[in-house]
Amino acid sequence: KKLTGMAFRVPTSDVSVVDLTCELNTETNYDAICAAMKAASEGAMKGVLGYTTESVVSTDFRGVSMPSIFDAGAGIMLDGSFVKVVAWYDNEYGYTCNMMRVVKHVAA
Repeated sequence: KKLTGMAFRVPTSDVSVVDLTCELNTETNYDAICAAMKAASEGAMKGVLGYTTESVVSTDFRGVSMPSIFDAGAGIMLDGSFVKVVAWYDNEYGYTCNMMRVVKHVAA
């Protein structure tokens, strides 16, 4: 239904975080969302979407090539259809790796 979010720089030289808030069409729970993200990170989006349940800080993602790492411990279900999810990314090295993925895709 509705989608809002923001990305903000954290006090490191090259890691950022995305805070995404969504109003869903159907009710669910946070465990189901985490399970779907984990399945995607191990399946069709492997290498593009990462998944972590560890207690992490921004510097843990420095040098990570994936464009997005879902942080299962940082999100929250606000009600049955309103959820906030968090993902980290290295906006220097990770961005460069992602651009190389795009170049390879276009060249193929």
